[in-house]
Amino acid sequence: MSIEVNRMGIVGTGVMGAGIAQIAAQAGLEVHLFDKREGAASAARDGLQATFDKLVNKGKVSRASADAALSRLKVVNAMAELADCDVVVEAVIEDLSVKQNLFTELEAIVSENCILATNTSSLSVTAIASVLKLPGRVSGFHFFNPVPLMKVVEVIGGIDTSEAILDILLELANRLGHTGVHAKDTPGFIVNHAGRAYGTEGLKILEESVAAPADIDRILREGAGFRMGPLELFDLTGLDVSHPAMESIFTQFYHDPRYRPSYISRQMLNGNRLGRKTGVGFYRYEGGQKAEASVSLPVPEVRDVPPIWVGCEDTSLREEVVKLLEALGGRVESLDSPSEKALCLLLPFGDDAVSASKHFGVDPERTLCLDALLGFERHRTLMMTPVTCEEMRDAAHALLASDGIGVTVIRDSVGFVSQRVLAAVVNLACEIAQHEIATPTDIDNAVRLGLNYPHGPLAWGDELGPKRLLAILERMKERTGDPRYRPSPWLRRRATLGVSLLHQEPCIR
Repeated sequence: MSIEVNRMGIVGTGVMGAGIAQIAAQAGLEVHLFDKREGAASAARDGLQATFDKLVNKGKVSRASADAALSRLKVVNAMAELADCDVVVEAVIEDLSVKQNLFTELEAIVSENCILATNTSSLSVTAIASVLKLPGRVSGFHFFNPVPLMKVVEVIGGIDTSEAILDILLELANRLGHTGVHAKDTPGFIVNHAGRAYGTEGLKILEESVAAPADIDRILREGAGFRMGPLELFDLTGLDVSHPAMESIFTQFYHDPRYRPSYISRQMLNGNRLGRKTGVGFYRYEGGQKAEASVSLPVPEVRDVPPIWVGCEDTSLREEVVKLLEALGGRVESLDSPSEKALCLLLPFGDDAVSASKHFGVDPERTLCLDALLGFERHRTLMMTPVTCEEMRDAAHALLASDGIGVTVIRDSVGFVSQRVLAAVVNLACEIAQHEIATPTDIDNAVRLGLNYPHGPLAWGDELGPKRLLAILERMKERTGDPRYRPSPWLRRRATLGVSLLHQEPCIR
């Protein structure tokens, strides 16, 4: 099949539909706007005119380009006027019967060569297409909001979708200035699927009282480089949106523990603590802004830091930590075991502080653990045992914060905070690759562009070290007995072979 896409129909002219219309008109397509709500399509066009005016005033586009794009936007008053479109994109409410009825009506209007594209974010493309005479022409074409800024679109093939249709839409996505990524018709597709790990693991850490919301967010923002911590993100999105999405993915994957939601977010949803939109969520807000400062424990004043004994199985990593401690003015013992007054600083991966203290044979009252997964230049996380004495906690905190780098002290946990969250993020991306929901490259592009992560998860996994991440997951699963931490075969096999997580194995067909 060869279709030259020059004329696009948009059904549903809310924020998403208007955004798609904007980039299509700017890319040179003639765009026909239709909405069953009286006056909605005209209002959307007026809104886009205002948008183009703002872009011109800011110098983002020329007046001539804006006027040309606006001239390509046509309001139509009846669905029958979409008959000549090469592709029709629906952006109506997320209701299966509504979308099915819409496409059934469109099928009787458009030509057999017209592509019917759904912007669904959560419904099965196969189910939407199942009621049509020609289900092979239906594809997912999932944009993200705000469409002009979020430069990725998922192209989702249902069971019957023609490969030619997918190729046309991938090419069209590029014409629109976006990166098109091909995904199988599975729950959450790529972006909403891969994004489950970040939020659910953040909530799990909060459930276990490992750290307060502000500390969890700070560690992941400062240390890992995320733009927002998971709990800040929930407040921005709104738990009325986020929690049902978590429950939906969990249900659609038949209660796989990797997607397990949290009772905390359900309770907050029941109590209307939705986030910014209600003025209270994990934080309080006034006028859409945080009403309270996110302050961690103040750096304690310590006159004398005891000698420090460092426990680490990795010789080169131990040398790096010793160098840091000495640069900060610390006295590091070089004995095989700590002296009676030494602060015991351990560097475990995946373990909790109690297990680490037992492994190294040190006094848990004098023990703290330091997270070494992401280095020590941006943030430092210290983890106590349940019996760590205050003097040792304060001494370690004061020394490691003495050069101005942020330090967060947390309670005992498998894998600290960053190790848990990043291992979960990378592991879930590996599972998506294992199921061939998308190619490794498309997974990384979709997550990086659709979720604004600092790196694609598979490339990030390569940077952190597949063997190390595998060890973290195995140890967390062993210590907790929770199958949510079971390693993906994709990760295990590539870690064993020492090859990149982006490595695509040869086709067997």
